[in-house]
Amino acid sequence: MLNPNDRLVIASHNKGKIREIRELLEPFQLDVVSADDLGIPEPDETGTTFVENSVLKAVEIMKHCGLPCLADDSGIAIDALNGDPGIYSARWAQKEDGTRDFSLAYDRIFKSLDPQQSHKAHFVCVLTLAFPDGATHSFEGQVHGHIRLPARGDHGFGYDPIFTPEGYSQTFAEMGQDFKEGISHRYHAFEQLKQFLRKP
Repeated sequence: MLNPNDRLVIASHNKGKIREIRELLEPFQLDVVSADDLGIPEPDETGTTFVENSVLKAVEIMKHCGLPCLADDSGIAIDALNGDPGIYSARWAQKEDGTRDFSLAYDRIFKSLDPQQSHKAHFVCVLTLAFPDGATHSFEGQVHGHIRLPARGDHGFGYDPIFTPEGYSQTFAEMGQDFKEGISHRYHAFEQLKQFLRKP
C-alpha cells in the first residue's frame, strides 16, 4: 500500500502522459517521479495486449529502481481497422529517428479510411501498479467515440485532436485539460486505482 510522501515512479517517458498522471495522483500527496527523471530506459513492449504491456513496463522499471511503479499502456482502437492501431498506437507515429509525430499516424489511418466520414473508435487505458514485493494490480478504463479529420485543438497529446467522445462535439484536444481528465479512459482507470489506494 502507498502512504503520503511515499515515492512512486511513473513508468513512462511520455511528457503528456506523465503530466496527466501526476495531476490525477495529487490527492494522494505522493512523491511522484518518472522513469525519465531517473534516467531509466523504456523497456521493449513485447506484449500482445494493453494489460501485458502495462504489467511488463511496471515490473521492469520497478526492478530497475526498487520502488513502487505505475505504468500506463494506452491507445486507440478503430472499429473499421479491426482494432488497429491498438497496442501499436505510439509506434504508428514513430519517425525513423525514433521521435514521434502523430500527424504520420493520422495520415496512415485516413489512407485506409474515408477522411470525410467519422469512424467509431475507443480509447483504452490500462494502469498497472507494481510493488517491490512482486505484487501487481491492473485497472482498465475505456471511452468510446469517433475519429475524424481534420485534427482540431491544441490541448492534449497523441490522438486527442482526432477523437471526439460520445455525447460531445469537441475533440479531446479542444477540451480543457481538467474537463478531459474527468471523462477520459485514463480517468476511468484511475477511479479504480483510487478505490484500491483508499483501501485500509
